Amino acid sequence: MPTSDSYQVSGIIELFPQKGGWHYPRVPDSVIAELSWMAERSLIGITATLGSTTWDTSVMPTGDGSHFIPLNARVRRDSDLKEGEQVEVEFVPRHGPSGRR
Repeated sequence: MPTSDSYQVSGIIELFPQKGGWHYPRVPDSVIAELSWMAERSLIGITATLGSTTWDTSVMPTGDGSHFIPLNARVRRDSDLKEGEQVEVEFVPRHGPSGRR
C-alpha cells in the first residue's frame, strides 16, 4: 500500500507513570490506520525529526489502543524539552521496525 512520504505529529509530551517511563507525543489514530499494514510486532519503524535532531525509532502501542513516538533523553536534551510541552515531530516510515522497504 502506498503512503505519504512524511507525516507530522503535533502533541503534548506525556510520560508513562512508571519509573523510567517513556516521554512521548501520541500519534493520531488516522495516521495509525494508514500505516498499520507496515507494523511488525505492533511497531512501525520510522525515521523521526524534532528540531535539528533526527533518529530512528518506532511508533509504539501504549496498551490502551493508542500509539506514541518515544522521545529519548538525547532528543529531549537537544531540544530542551520537558513533560507537558507541545512538540511537532516529523517522520518518514521505514516500512517496519527493522527498516525493511
